[in-house]
Amino acid sequence: MIGLQQVLKSFGFALVGTMHPRMLWLSMRPFLIVSVLWGCLIWLTWTPALELLSIFLTTSIFTSWIQDGLIWAGFENARAWIAPLFFVMLIIPLITISLLVFIAFSTVPSIVNTVAKQAAYQDLIYKRGGGLFGSLVYTLWSALICLALVLLTLPVWWVPPLVAVLPPLLWGWLTMRLMSYDVLANHASSEERDVLLEKYRWPLLTMGIVSGMLGAVPTFFWATSALALILFPIVSFVALWIYSLIFVFAALWFSHFLLDALKELRQEELAKSLTIESRVVDMELPYHG
Repeated sequence: MIGLQQVLKSFGFALVGTMHPRMLWLSMRPFLIVSVLWGCLIWLTWTPALELLSIFLTTSIFTSWIQDGLIWAGFENARAWIAPLFFVMLIIPLITISLLVFIAFSTVPSIVNTVAKQAAYQDLIYKRGGGLFGSLVYTLWSALICLALVLLTLPVWWVPPLVAVLPPLLWGWLTMRLMSYDVLANHASSEERDVLLEKYRWPLLTMGIVSGMLGAVPTFFWATSALALILFPIVSFVALWIYSLIFVFAALWFSHFLLDALKELRQEELAKSLTIESRVVDMELPYHG
């Protein structure tokens, strides 16, 4: 029965697999592409975005209290860094979500194919329960839900305990949805995918949250360290690569777990069908008393 033992076993396989040169390259490719795109966008919008945020933070009744509170607490130079800090806080979720979505499309299929070539999964038949269009819709819908949750909860990210709790939960939920769908897209039918996601909902959510907690480490440093503001370009690139590497690790973890779960599900279905057939044959055989 797949449970904690298989979760830990898959974790070990993923940890070892992440160190493979191919997996390291698969973590670098989306990191480089997303870094270039977001680097250009931030370079073009940094000055006007800071000006707009400064005006908003000083004139809005919803946010002016933050700056006043910081000045009252002794941070006399709060006006100089409050707008950059807000900009970083706003941009982190967008970068993270875009990187995860990009990896789900460009990298996860390659990782799943690599894992599926291992001897333990070579006998799995492709049933292709999900296609490119289905993956696109599922990914965008999940990303929009996550982005809405981020925007709704962003004001309370300033509360010290919540900055360490909310990001792992949000990234964990999104990671679970995207990885689970994309790992099973080619190998499982839609019915098998629904059965597995229902049957292993809590182990998958736990795996997603653990992955989110690993990804929250650069988020926490990025959002709370003054050094992150001073060295924003360098820190952002390093954090992005860590995100990318963690998402590759998560894809390996989900691939090992779900392919093994699919294999066991089919073995159980085969055993049930053979049992039913044997019972039917026994009923059809004439009885000689």
